[in-house]
Amino acid sequence: MTFPASHTTATGTRAAFYFILVTIALDSLAFGIIAPVLPDLVRQFERGDFARASAVTGYFSFAWAAMQFLFSPLLGAWSDRFGRRPVILLSCLGVGLDYIFMAVAPSLRWLFVGRLISGITTSNIATAFAYVTDVTPAEKRAKPFGLISAAFGFGFVIGPAFGGWLGNHNLRLPFWGAALLSLTNALYGYFVLPESLPPERRSHSAWHMANPLGSLRLLRTRAELSGLAIVITLYYLAHQSLVSIWALYAEFRYDWSRRDVGLSLAVVGVSAAIVSGVLVGPFVKRFGERTSLLAGLTFGTLGFLGFATASRGRVALAVIPLIALWGIAAPAIQTLMSRCVDHSSQGRLQGAINSLRAITGMAGPLLFTQIFSLAIAPKSRLRLPGAPYFAAGLLLFSSLLLAAYFTRTQTATVPGEPSPSETS
Repeated sequence: MTFPASHTTATGTRAAFYFILVTIALDSLAFGIIAPVLPDLVRQFERGDFARASAVTGYFSFAWAAMQFLFSPLLGAWSDRFGRRPVILLSCLGVGLDYIFMAVAPSLRWLFVGRLISGITTSNIATAFAYVTDVTPAEKRAKPFGLISAAFGFGFVIGPAFGGWLGNHNLRLPFWGAALLSLTNALYGYFVLPESLPPERRSHSAWHMANPLGSLRLLRTRAELSGLAIVITLYYLAHQSLVSIWALYAEFRYDWSRRDVGLSLAVVGVSAAIVSGVLVGPFVKRFGERTSLLAGLTFGTLGFLGFATASRGRVALAVIPLIALWGIAAPAIQTLMSRCVDHSSQGRLQGAINSLRAITGMAGPLLFTQIFSLAIAPKSRLRLPGAPYFAAGLLLFSSLLLAAYFTRTQTATVPGEPSPSETS
């Protein structure tokens, strides 16, 4: 990984990239840390009504994803116009202040407002990806993207465990802990994070793209980019089956306790982090982005089919490595998509990708919970508890076929940059 010489030293390069990894980990921590305590805090406001609290928690998830959809392209466009550094640092500061806001929220409405702000401030993920794109040659982006995916996994593993441990002492304590971490990170970044986008490479007309529809229009500028956008949308939608239904599925089908569910999620997170942080770089270097993408989607499809058909919990646990190997696909498709736009549009591209993630974050929980509800209903003619994972497998298999078609020529390169074949 290389930074422009005028912007940082070798030591600064490492410090800046570590800061980006920590930021990504804290963003995923922001989602994971409140997972075990937010429903209980909502239920406390609802005077112990579990059913009402469950419904309200669903609304919170939808609202958080909606803010991601609306603000990811805005922050991406701002970073293209004004640079990555101010957007990333202000977002980190905003995350920390929002945690304090939620820690002292006196009512459910104020807690909901805090959740909306959280969705806005954690939208800096797109800018972090754009930062890596700025400082990394096109043919070497898979490894840092893989490390970023590993940071995601780290946050999702540590977040629920950390939040649950603190929540056992006080439901508000996880928010204070997260605030301290986020504000410390913002202060650290102020001293170590250099600007990655020099003024001469910044966009002068990003504002027309600073909205969800504008950012998504960017995805239609090239056929390869449009096709890959569909592939990554199906990827993210299938992933929502793990986020939204796994706990209910495991408790219903395998009679697992909450502890069992938590441990299984930890195994998933650790396995995913190993794949993203250790295997992705060598795998992509050896086989290339296209083969890595197709291989990852194949592993994921088989993994979901394994979950759908596993009649015993230990069989489901044995399937987790396949789901982890699915992670090979994400950095590969990020790299392929980043080659389809020029330097001044990388932030908007990542904002558009994050908007797609947010759209699936709104639609996915509703889709998979309804499928699961219908599949296990007492009056259902065909009781099929694995139905949501059959659906996820079908989505991922469709993305595999589309990926094979849209990458068949492997001609997508960054305008103005040499292709990997030219640099070898």
